[in-house]
Amino acid sequence: MTYTEKDQKFKRYTVTSALPYANGPVHIGHLAGVYVPADIYVRYLRAQGEQVMFIGGSDEHGVPITIKARKEGCTPQDIVDRYHKIIKDSFAELGISFDIYSRTSSKEHHETAAAYFKKLYNEGKFVEKVSMQYYDEEAGQFLADRYITGTCPHCGNEHAYGDQCEACGTSLNATDLINPKSALSGSKPVLKETKHWFLPLDQDEPWLRQWILEGHKDDWKTNVYGQCKSWIDAGLQPRAVTRDLDWGVKVPIEGTDGKVLYVWFDAPIGYISFTKQLKGNDWEKWWKDQDTKLVHFIGKDNIVFHCIIFPSMLHADGSYILPDNVPANEFLNLEGDKISTSRNWAVWLHEYLKDFPGKQDVLRYTLCSNAPETKDNDFTWKDFQLKNNSELVAILGNFVNRTVVLTHKFFGGRIPAQGTTNDLDNEVIAELKTFPERIGRSIETYRFREALAEMMNLARLGNKYLTETEPWKLFKEDPERTGTVLNLALQICANLAVLCAPFIPFTADKMHRILCLQALGWKDAGRADILAAGTQLEQPELLFEKIEDAAIEAQVNRLLETKRQNELNAWQPAAVKEKVSFDDFGKVDIRVGTVLECSKVPKADKLLQFKIDDGMGGRTIVSGIAKFYPEPEKLVGMQVCFIANFEPRKLKGVVSEGMILSAEDKDGRLVLVTPSQLVTSGVNVG
Repeated sequence: MTYTEKDQKFKRYTVTSALPYANGPVHIGHLAGVYVPADIYVRYLRAQGEQVMFIGGSDEHGVPITIKARKEGCTPQDIVDRYHKIIKDSFAELGISFDIYSRTSSKEHHETAAAYFKKLYNEGKFVEKVSMQYYDEEAGQFLADRYITGTCPHCGNEHAYGDQCEACGTSLNATDLINPKSALSGSKPVLKETKHWFLPLDQDEPWLRQWILEGHKDDWKTNVYGQCKSWIDAGLQPRAVTRDLDWGVKVPIEGTDGKVLYVWFDAPIGYISFTKQLKGNDWEKWWKDQDTKLVHFIGKDNIVFHCIIFPSMLHADGSYILPDNVPANEFLNLEGDKISTSRNWAVWLHEYLKDFPGKQDVLRYTLCSNAPETKDNDFTWKDFQLKNNSELVAILGNFVNRTVVLTHKFFGGRIPAQGTTNDLDNEVIAELKTFPERIGRSIETYRFREALAEMMNLARLGNKYLTETEPWKLFKEDPERTGTVLNLALQICANLAVLCAPFIPFTADKMHRILCLQALGWKDAGRADILAAGTQLEQPELLFEKIEDAAIEAQVNRLLETKRQNELNAWQPAAVKEKVSFDDFGKVDIRVGTVLECSKVPKADKLLQFKIDDGMGGRTIVSGIAKFYPEPEKLVGMQVCFIANFEPRKLKGVVSEGMILSAEDKDGRLVLVTPSQLVTSGVNVG
């Protein structure tokens, strides 16, 4: 049975997960926000015996893909083919159990999306508008928002895009930019007339207000409801559903060459077109039957599209059901910093699977236990290690392993009979009955962290029971009592195998195999008689292994190197100092000298003492570059540039008679300035 009265009326569930954009791999932010919670929900429903359709796929249209293709000198199709495979394969390896994972570049999707647009167009559901849009005369095409860069009018960032400034986060229109520039040719674009079709959201505002603000005030998450309310209260505006672009679903109207469906119109139709691709499937029952519950799992940046725009599209058609819930999560940060694909500040799923083979469930567990359900949360590698070592290994794995090992030790691996139970046993049995409903209720109300914690509480109950009964001490005196204790402990293990399956399915499969447990449904959990006495268990094996410090340090160091590279990439030359006259410059006497001796200055970690042949009898110069030249003796014989007419200055007891010139690289490293070929010591530089 299910536990919420509202859910009991539905015959089936259509569950969608936001379509990942196929211009890069999937990272942990995507997983924590969308795919792990969606998979938990779906696996739970299947365990309940419900009819479920779990739909996913790659979003393969839009400007960022064309920009990436242009940068890499390949076609957009090359880009989406590459990343669709990476994404699909990594999802499968993590156990995200889609019924179908397709793509929006498929022929079936193009046909479905074009037909959807054409139906609404023929029924007069769109508003046609002519507007001024930037046009690149040199490239001969209109520019989508991301093809225009310029200075943000709010913060002065000179690299803002036509739709958003990534420095201050402000949403922009391309016409807001100061000094706009085409990303294609670098030239200044001009404004030119173009015609597009718009979804009149302003006309939908009355029913959207009633459906969302009145109908879902109590059951939608506060972040979802709040964002929708903010948009509606501000007044909805018509939304363009076409773009001037050559990559995407072609607008199915004569005379519209060079126009495609806007990616946010065509992408959600993918949920429908993917469902239609399943052979032998009556797709309409999943999308048009009022006995079907539609749930969208998304991140918070997709709330408006799934709660306002896509429902308006469905409502305009008139034959589709609307989403019952849209449980959007907030964002997951990484080591205290916002995840950024452009800065490579992310943990990529396909890389994780290579670095931690066989540890899919550790990542699933960590991301669920730290899911950003109500606020932005932070993923750290140390917390990942702690979740594995202190929870999965020490609590869940320890309990199951101890129970199976003791059963093999005292009963040859055969499940002993459950004899007479005492008060402690009966308390445990009574509490065991409550876990399926406690976990199920949390899952059905999209509180997955809470559900996971309840599952782990069952493992804690098992550990506590073993600690209190001490079966390892009982056997010699009372083997029958020992059998009862281990039988009950094994029943808890069997319940864990069923109840942990939505969260950590690979571990659940391993537990089923060790316990010789047949496939069971959620309704079978909560019982203390799942396992039959006399059943021969498989040999014990560890469910989880400790993750050592070295593995974590490698990941942290990778991120530190990424941060260093980002800083290098962001480096800009220092601003030019105030102008000086040529006469002032002429006062500085710069010469070339040859290093005769070089050594560290005692008790001064940063200083090197040079003996220089300056062509005038020699001089001593002290320079603060010891950090960058740890073997100063190797500098002997090198020629350097130095300023010869500075006043002598005593540094750490050594009189320095000049300054050796060095250049500071963008990584902060000081490099000696040297002539490109040998010259006579003492010659002037100028």
